[in-house]
Amino acid sequence: MTLHREHVFALHSFSSWIASSSSSSSSFFPSASFFVANKCIPPPSNATEPKLERRSGIVGCCYVKAPYIDCDGHGTNLNACIHKGATNRSFTTRRRMIIGTSLPFFHLLNNELHIELLETSIAKAAERKELDLEKIQEELRKVITKSKAAGILRLVFHEAGTFDLTTNSGGMNGSIVYELERPENTGLKRSVKVLEKAKSCLDPVFHVSWADLIAVAGAQAVAVCGGPAISVELGRLDSSLPDPEGQLPEETLNAIALKEIFQRKGFSAQEMIVLSGAHTLGSKGFGEPTVFDNSYYKTLLRRPWLESEENMGAMIGLPSDRVLVEDSECKKWLEIYANNQETFFKDFSAAYLKLINLGARWKVTDL
Repeated sequence: MTLHREHVFALHSFSSWIASSSSSSSSFFPSASFFVANKCIPPPSNATEPKLERRSGIVGCCYVKAPYIDCDGHGTNLNACIHKGATNRSFTTRRRMIIGTSLPFFHLLNNELHIELLETSIAKAAERKELDLEKIQEELRKVITKSKAAGILRLVFHEAGTFDLTTNSGGMNGSIVYELERPENTGLKRSVKVLEKAKSCLDPVFHVSWADLIAVAGAQAVAVCGGPAISVELGRLDSSLPDPEGQLPEETLNAIALKEIFQRKGFSAQEMIVLSGAHTLGSKGFGEPTVFDNSYYKTLLRRPWLESEENMGAMIGLPSDRVLVEDSECKKWLEIYANNQETFFKDFSAAYLKLINLGARWKVTDL
């Protein structure tokens, strides 16, 4: 439905139609069923826009352009003319008329228009975001190689992992760029520098926040190593301050403590286990260091740190990885993902999307 600015809607019951261009308006105006009016009659210089109002059951006009039409074609009050039951010729030209309708009918048209315009705007905004996402992915593919994927994915976890559900602080807000000197973030400067190359190419075209860039980069790191394709929503805003310290789980915690920490971030034990599968990348000893698969779970269930007489197995994973197999709830999920990589991919994708939305503040989409 298209509305032009020349249209003026007057509101009341739409019960009949004009049969003749020269008929007297006295036959229908007393009943105030509806009215017609010449359009585009200019208002006087001192006229003000009429507002929607109700008089004795008669509803006035909704202004779009040049609605200041009265019984004599002057710029006063059309609503008052209808209320008085006016019969002037200004309302008798059928070919140049504007239909008066009932308030519910107008609301129906108005709502339909709003819905259509909103749907169109949302579709265009989504299309813009999709194009932006494709451009970000294109630049990230140039800088993220398999050998750099593990560091990029670690950057995502340390960026989002500061979230605390009880205080609603931290999370995916780009603050990691202010936190690189913290001991737990040692080595992440290299990953930030990798992403800076992509950001320097993107910002002259359109601004991309660090939060969005890191979120998409993590998904790209997973994909380049053979993991699931994860589509990331854009629109996160960056923080101008670092997040509180001490929010990341320590490597020496047992399974119960780990579950408590992840619960404070809004994650279940299952989500904690599936996200831990990201440790399959890198040099922690879980399968091929540049292949994203379910080797992490298979390795943990073998307990290699107990098998090696030279204690070489103790170098596999972190202490916080090895304690998971000793917890019955965690072990259940370790077995599920060890036996079904497809389930691991599906659940990891869902948990990753949840991770990169933790604490995120979103910009208002331009429609």
